[in-house]
Amino acid sequence: MTDFLKIDGAFADSPAKPLEAPLGVSSTGPTDTWVDEFHENVERGVFTGYWRCAPGTSYWDFSDNNEVIYVIEGSLTVQREGEEAQTFGPGTSVAFPQGWKGTWEITETLTKFYVIF
Repeated sequence: MTDFLKIDGAFADSPAKPLEAPLGVSSTGPTDTWVDEFHENVERGVFTGYWRCAPGTSYWDFSDNNEVIYVIEGSLTVQREGEEAQTFGPGTSVAFPQGWKGTWEITETLTKFYVIF
């Protein structure tokens, strides 16, 4: 059987948790996040699902993995160390390659589909 999860069913059983390492580290105080992971392959280090985060600023370090996201709702501005800031909204796919370090400023509650590998 093929696994699937519709966005309208995501987060139904996911209580809010604070944003913390190893994901991002909030620099604006406690930031609520929700995760609905629906597929993982631990042996290969691949994880997929939906993630929602309240507005705030955080620091991200992709030293050990890559992440590709698809923004479903909300807005975020990312700034890789040493580069110009870029803003992304709904309908945008963004890749954060291994080694990417920088800040995310979520200006509107962000809902994304993610693949971590």
